[in-house]
Order: sequence, then structure tokens, then C-alpha cells
Amino acid sequence: MTREEQILKLIVEYFVKTAQPVGSQTLLEEYHLPYSSATIRAEMNSLEKEGYLEKTHTSSGRVPSSKGYTYYVEHLREESVDNSVKFALQKVLDQRSQSVEEILKESCEILSHMTNLASVVLGPKADEEHLLSVQIIPLSQKTATAVFVTDKGYVENKTFIVEDGQDVNQVKKTVELLNERLKGTPISGLVPKMEAMRPAMSDYLVGHDVVYQAILQAFVKFAGERMELYGKENLYDVPEFAEDAKKLRAVLELADDPNKMRKALEAVQSSGGDDVGVMVGKEGSGLEDVTILSAKVNLPGQKGTSISLVGPSRMDYDKAVAMLNYVSKALDAYFNDGHALGEPRGEKKGENGCPQQKKKESGTKVKPQSKPEKASPDQREKSK
Repeated sequence: MTREEQILKLIVEYFVKTAQPVGSQTLLEEYHLPYSSATIRAEMNSLEKEGYLEKTHTSSGRVPSSKGYTYYVEHLREESVDNSVKFALQKVLDQRSQSVEEILKESCEILSHMTNLASVVLGPKADEEHLLSVQIIPLSQKTATAVFVTDKGYVENKTFIVEDGQDVNQVKKTVELLNERLKGTPISGLVPKMEAMRPAMSDYLVGHDVVYQAILQAFVKFAGERMELYGKENLYDVPEFAEDAKKLRAVLELADDPNKMRKALEAVQSSGGDDVGVMVGKEGSGLEDVTILSAKVNLPGQKGTSISLVGPSRMDYDKAVAMLNYVSKALDAYFNDGHALGEPRGEKKGENGCPQQKKKESGTKVKPQSKPEKASPDQREKSK
């Protein structure tokens, strides 16, 4: 690690911990660096010119920029997962009788609780799967449930009331026609196709509009972006958001809107791979002080699902990235490979059969950033 990188690392960590701008004297007093105050100031000036630090209006100290945070996550942070997280997740995975949704929910609640951030689960895109079947299951003389299944195993259902005088057999005929006409249709195209079919279905739908509307509403939900949010209350406690109504509104709108979240995740996931990606700030979007960490998890019937952490740019990246990486890998292994929790997958072996040494098991990939000009040749080689 170069001197410039060491100073950037300490500034990020001190600012994350205290929310106070950092000056050269603070670094000397807190970390007893073997450099003069003038040398530290020169390095800080260089980092500011390169875009890794910013100067605040109210202090002569510096704070990390989005570029500085991103560089820290990619090159300087340390990886560690608290045993309490491993224990809590193991307890969830040991409950074999739980559904995929229950395991995912409890895992995300652990993430939110342990990181004090909001966690978001976003399902696969609706245009990536097709309708496999629609089924009607009578529950009583008055109620029935419509069940929809996709070719990737995703299931949605809608329970509705069968009105007086309606024949369940005719309801079934309606569903048979829907199956005949809609099977194989992309999920995103179900609603417009069903609306176009309505005139031709009039013979079946006379007096059965409630059935039609129930199924149509279920398709609307089915075709929509599937998203679950946990730990939303944590966003209210973030000083950066609590003290700025505009910033709070922007991050809450992001967390509540599947379309906005998916659009934001496009920038995160373009970093590549199946590991944790990061987006620190988003210029011109009102999300300049927002960070999104995201990892993909291939769940049964929901391949391409992502789990994300949303919070302020000033977050504990060491903890948040490590936890998200650990939880996502554990869930992926549990549902797909049958590995025990903590068993690494796909690790390269050396000639003696042991895992090859790596400098950092971060599993984190972000968009390539230009490195500080004074980075050593070894450091440049490492980043390639």
C-alpha cells in the first residue's frame, strides 16, 4: 500500500466512524503516522486534485468523494464477517421446513439488523420468463384461488369470491380458454394480451366479470417488478438523511419503487460477475449521498434475483460488503449446490491441493477506477 493509499484509507475510516471532516493534524494524532504534517497535507492535496477527496465548505478538513469510497471498496477495505452473523444465518438455514421466501426474508432481516441499512430483494425481470399455466382451485362454494406458474417455477396466486349464481364449472372454462390462449406468453405481455382477448371471451364471461377482474389484477401484479424491502426504518436514522428532507425523500422513493431500483441496479451490476457490486452516489439523480451494494442470488424458480443494501455513502463498507457477500454466497450454495454454510465454492487449488493464496477474499467487483497517480507498480499490477 502506498503512502497516498494509506492516507486515503484512514480518512475514509475516520470519516465513516465520526462524520467529521479530516485534517492532517487529526490523522497525526489519531494514528501516529510517521510523516510530518506537511507531508500529509501534500498527499491530501494530491488526493483532492485526483478526485478522491473533497473539501467541505465549513471546514478545512477533507471528506471522501464517491470516487474515493469506490476506490476504498475495491482496493483498501478489509474483509471480515462477525461470527454472530454466521450463527444467525445458520439458524435460519437449519430450519429445513421453511419456504424459499421465508428463508430469504429472515436472511435479509439479519442483514438489515446487523448493518443498520435497508435491504432490498428484487426478483427477475418479467420479460425473462413465460406463463406455464393458470389453475383454479375451489376453496368453498363462495371462494376460489387462481394459481399462475411460470416456466422458471415462480408462482403467484389470487383468491376471489364466486358471486351468487355463478357456476364454478364455467369459471373453469374461462381458465381453460386463458390457458389455451396465454400459455407461453412472456409475463410482461400477459395484461395487454388478456385485454385484447376480452371481446372474444364474452360468451364465457357473461355474468363472470368478477372472475375476469380477479385474474387480470393477479396478472398485473404478476407482470410487475417483484420487490421486497426490509429495514426501511433504518434510513430514517441516518444523520445525512434525517437532516435533509430532500435526500430522505429521494432514498425512500428509490427503496419503494421497483422500476427506480432496477434502473439504479443496472449501474451496480454492470461491474460484472456474480459477486458484490457497488454504486456510490449517482450524479444528477438526487442520490449523490446514497450507496447501493448488490449481489445476485439464484433462487429456485427465481434465477437472477438480487439482494441489495441501501444506505448513505458514509457507511461501514468493511462490514456491509463482507456481510452481503457472505449471505448471498451462503444462500446461493444452500439452494443450488447443497454445500454446508461456509464451504467456499469454485476455489482454485494450488499444486499441493490447497487453495491458492489471495491478498483479499473480498468477492467484490466494481467499475474500474483510475488509481492514485502515486500507486506503486505492484499495486497497479494487482488492480488489473
